[in-house]
Amino acid sequence: MAMSESTVELVEPVTEEIRPTASSRSTTHSTGSVPSASGRGLKVLHVYKTFLPDSIGGLEQSISHLVQATQALGVSNRILSLSRDPNPGVRHWYGAEHYRFHRTIDLASNAMSIELMLKFGPHLRWTDIVHFHFPWPFGDMLHFAWRVEKPTVVTYHSDIVRQRNWMRLYQPLRDRFLGSVSRIVATSPNYVQTSEVLRKFPDKTSVIPLGLDEKGYPSVRPSVHERWRAALGEGFFLFIGVIRYYKGLHILLDAVRDTKLPVVIVGAGPIEQELRVKARRMGLDTVRFLGALPEEDKIALLQLSGAVVFPSHLRSEAFGLTLVEGAMHSRPLISSEIGTGTSFVNVDGETGIVVPPSDSDALRAAMLRIHADPKLARTLGQNARRRFLERFSANEMARQYASLYREIAVQSH
Repeated sequence: MAMSESTVELVEPVTEEIRPTASSRSTTHSTGSVPSASGRGLKVLHVYKTFLPDSIGGLEQSISHLVQATQALGVSNRILSLSRDPNPGVRHWYGAEHYRFHRTIDLASNAMSIELMLKFGPHLRWTDIVHFHFPWPFGDMLHFAWRVEKPTVVTYHSDIVRQRNWMRLYQPLRDRFLGSVSRIVATSPNYVQTSEVLRKFPDKTSVIPLGLDEKGYPSVRPSVHERWRAALGEGFFLFIGVIRYYKGLHILLDAVRDTKLPVVIVGAGPIEQELRVKARRMGLDTVRFLGALPEEDKIALLQLSGAVVFPSHLRSEAFGLTLVEGAMHSRPLISSEIGTGTSFVNVDGETGIVVPPSDSDALRAAMLRIHADPKLARTLGQNARRRFLERFSANEMARQYASLYREIAVQSH
């Protein structure tokens, strides 16, 4: 039975003012005049299973940058997410509100919340547009349980890759959900072309690339820069990311065997210890695992690095914001061709080198080529920087989303 928006009133929880951190950067620069299709005055409700600081990954960071950049265009944003410890229940985020709900259960990576299901109505009344972030099957359930009739946007971040055994059960709900929303947004044309799911909805799917706010990153203090220079030197290959199964770091370790190529790995995750053991057994003394680091340290390492290497080998890697950060810092990029946004960010032969997935020999050859040719590395890095400015700024992402919000809001009246 569908729920009524008047069933449950929102209980105002404890609040906490949050200053921007590594992944909660504020947009501090001037945005100039607001275009007529800016979406000013619209209220947008973002719905996803996780958000900062409960989970720090590329998807959460992309939502953060989107929220902050559209705030600068006059859009009011509210974020709903789940947490194992939702205290405080509300975080105020430079004009945006982040409501956290207790995570009741996880089933096949689908986090669910009884509390959010009961308390969704007041937020639905508040908003003009509901912006779901996919994949999250519980979000589909919210949509239908509350009979959402307001304009809806779905950012389609990724196919569901790993839980194939559940897909036969979930597919009808997924297709009904995507068929009912106002607009689907993919993050790259590559993903539209290679996703069997998105090919079912060509008339309502558009592309808005993810973007980053360069001015929202912290400045690196000279002492921090020099500390890392003394510890690691310069010109190393840098990986930054959550250490998960699809990141391809086992392929990277195989690629640098017997090469003495310097590699720095920044991040933590479920298979970190397994990879550390593998590196020790292989005698890879030029590979350094640094664990999770503050944003300032990561920026210092990007500045000291010679190239960004991103060996993700499965479609679970839908975009690759680390590649965008590397391009922002004029670094040549190395990635794998997996039919997703990674090859939209990194154009083979222009901004870096794209190799076949799971091919350690090809990855080694690409790394050796960039390492041996500083002129090539510099040219690729300059091209990457230019592509970042043209395609991947937070301002451009916000402009396109604000225009989309306005369009579907007008169409609904």
